[in-house]
Amino acid sequence: MSEQYKSREERRRLQQKKQKKKQKKKSSFLKKILIAFLFIGIVGMIAGAATLAYYIAGAPPLNENQLKGQLSSKVYDMYGNQIYEIGTEKTTYVKIDDIPDQVKNAFIATEDVRFYEHNGIDLIRFGGAVIANIQEGFGAEGASTITQQLVKLSFLSPEKTIQRKVQEAWLALQVEQKYSKDQILEMYLNRVYYPGNYYGVARAAEAFYGKTLDELSLDEVAMLAGMVKNPHGYNPRENPEAAEKRRNVVLMLMEKHGFISKEEADQAKQKSVTASLVNPTEKSNQYYAFIEQVIEEIREHLDIDPSAAGLKIYSTLDPDAQSYIENLLNGDQLNFRNEHLQAGVALLDTETGEIRAIGGGRNQPIGGFNYAVDTKRQPGSTIKPILDYGPAIEYLKWSTYHQIEDAPYTYSNGTPINNYDNRYKGWMSIRQALADSRNIPALKALQEVGLDRAKEFAEGLGIKLDEISEAYAIGGFKEGVSPLQMAGAFSAFGNNGIYIKPHAVKKVELADGTVIELSPEPVEAMSDYTAFMITDMMKSVVQYGTGTRANVAGLHIAGKTGTTNFTPEEKQKYNVPKGGAKDSWFVGYTPKYTAAVWTGFEKNDEKMHLDRIDQRLAKDIFREVIKHVSKGDRSDFKQPNSVVKLAIEKGTNPAKLASEFTPKDMITYEYFVKGKEPTKVSNKYQQVDKPSDLQVSYDERAQAVTVKWLYGEEFLDDVSFEVRLAINDNNYKVATTTKEMVYTVSNVEPGNVYKFQIIAIREGNRSDPAAALIEIPIMEEHIDEEIEKELKELLPPENNDQTQNESQNSNTKEKEKKQDESGNNNSENNKNKPDSPIENESNTSNIETQQQAPQQSE
Repeated sequence: MSEQYKSREERRRLQQKKQKKKQKKKSSFLKKILIAFLFIGIVGMIAGAATLAYYIAGAPPLNENQLKGQLSSKVYDMYGNQIYEIGTEKTTYVKIDDIPDQVKNAFIATEDVRFYEHNGIDLIRFGGAVIANIQEGFGAEGASTITQQLVKLSFLSPEKTIQRKVQEAWLALQVEQKYSKDQILEMYLNRVYYPGNYYGVARAAEAFYGKTLDELSLDEVAMLAGMVKNPHGYNPRENPEAAEKRRNVVLMLMEKHGFISKEEADQAKQKSVTASLVNPTEKSNQYYAFIEQVIEEIREHLDIDPSAAGLKIYSTLDPDAQSYIENLLNGDQLNFRNEHLQAGVALLDTETGEIRAIGGGRNQPIGGFNYAVDTKRQPGSTIKPILDYGPAIEYLKWSTYHQIEDAPYTYSNGTPINNYDNRYKGWMSIRQALADSRNIPALKALQEVGLDRAKEFAEGLGIKLDEISEAYAIGGFKEGVSPLQMAGAFSAFGNNGIYIKPHAVKKVELADGTVIELSPEPVEAMSDYTAFMITDMMKSVVQYGTGTRANVAGLHIAGKTGTTNFTPEEKQKYNVPKGGAKDSWFVGYTPKYTAAVWTGFEKNDEKMHLDRIDQRLAKDIFREVIKHVSKGDRSDFKQPNSVVKLAIEKGTNPAKLASEFTPKDMITYEYFVKGKEPTKVSNKYQQVDKPSDLQVSYDERAQAVTVKWLYGEEFLDDVSFEVRLAINDNNYKVATTTKEMVYTVSNVEPGNVYKFQIIAIREGNRSDPAAALIEIPIMEEHIDEEIEKELKELLPPENNDQTQNESQNSNTKEKEKKQDESGNNNSENNKNKPDSPIENESNTSNIETQQQAPQQSE
């Protein structure tokens, strides 16, 4: 029911009254919201201020010695003994007035262009970093000024946290209040780190260019300024391409901010980054290569300059192993052809990934190239377990017996692929293919697995690949790998498939007592069956394959050889003879240690190739190193429950179990993933009955021995017999193979024993041997004693001797009488006359004649 008003004026007044009530309610609600937000803001400000105050209260006090880099860091070996002190010998401190403006401008343009304008914090740069961190996550982009970088290098822990950033900003403000801009820049330029364990821009100028700061050219100044962001990544000695790009960025920034002209920048960009570099001359000590790795890890993980942070660094170094490797590479124990032939060695603990020693090269100076860590060379066939057979077992569950045909083949694009010996060996197991380093089976394995899965498997072992192609199957890399990377990858095979990134630092204690653990977390890179089966295959490489020279008696070693060749163009350019190689590798491991060895020349030029003797060096170095560190070790790799070992009949494809009749020389023992093992038994070799009723007889007249036997009539059409003969104690030899059931040996010699084995062969199957023997009697040249006894018994007992004499005389007279009558013995008489007993002593019928002789005489 609608309201009734007395007049329009009354209605208007009442409506105005209601509207005012609504406006009052709305205003009251807004006030409450504003009050709430104000309260929250105040509480937030108070809480924020309290938090900031708490963070600031925990900031370390300023220390001028730390700012100037006068607190060195101590390095301890695996046993806790101090072996080195970082930051005590490689700084050339230079005052700000002695630093040329061009050097200062290069660093300011690159690191902090508003350095002379801010009070330690660049709010404009900070705003950009905040946006980036919101979009990409905290720590995605930094806004540190030169002052903040100096503070961070000197005082603070490395974690990228809000607390550290607050403390960094607070200390930067304090530094700016206490020191002038020139003093801050001076301390910073004397603190920056360069590869080779050099500190300060002045020391770097000496080390890289052999110059003082005022002698540097613009391109050299830009290179020194650019290197600070990533010292090893932008090192012109190690990575000239990356270094050139970084130097040009610095030149672009100097031009952009008005420090140099465009013409000056363009001219400097045309200069080679390597042309003016000088070779390091200061000889390194035995720990140099290892300490360089320690510094790199500290800078990478903690973003701290160890030369001035007063750290206690607990490393993984085995000083005995390090000393041995240094002496091995630099001594006369091995045959290094000349001083240009180089080697890099990385030795790890297989179970922990801890670096026990690094052989950075032969006769390397301080700042020289580290061939164990920085080299990037094609791995050759050492990559086959990582890219080919490892993924095949992991993803396809191949056995170690899996058959691949080694026959003429091409890449997918039609390019032929050859084996190292340009030969083909037909069907073989992947064990044999790896042991003999066949290239064609390796490519086929990679193709079966697929490039993507092979790449994924390799990256799980620390081998990062920007790209992959079929040529990678045999080590045809574009980017290359280092011995340290290869050692890390192979150690996972020996560690049940667990990959732990190689590392030289276990933990660090900061100057304030804070301890930071740096050991990487273990990662399951593959199944335990893959690790064990690849390991067992690589044992074959060392036992009878291409790596026998690396074997050590008594040690259980698995490993792989690798060699890389020159291209046809390089062979012609460098006059490389047949068999000359570019790189030679051996990577291997025991349950306790893993070692990767690379050998090659520092550069390729005329006569800068490995001959066949040089190519042995990688295996020789590995053998000597692993023998030295493994004294008394007899441990072996343990077979996991996921693997079964079976007796397989050779030649079966797919694999079949050996039967009870399979000959021993046709059986091989191979490993299978449990659940994927064969169940069918080969019937190629079946039971064959052996011959029966062997009879051996001797024919004296023919001087021959005959052996006869019987066999079932139903098999006679399909059976043949192998007759094996042995005389006396000699070994059996095959005398003949025949379908007859008789065999005769002629010209037998009295006194010998003739032994026979008769083996029935039917459809390739062989029976057990049936055996018999005979001893040939020896013939004597006198009447047998038993015959004489029988003759005596025929004579009268009372005048045995007299009768015998009379008989002999009678026989003599009778013979003389007959000769007188006939004049001679004609043939007819000779035929009828009895034979002499002496000539026929072994014949029974002649014995009877002898018994009649006395009666005739009588």
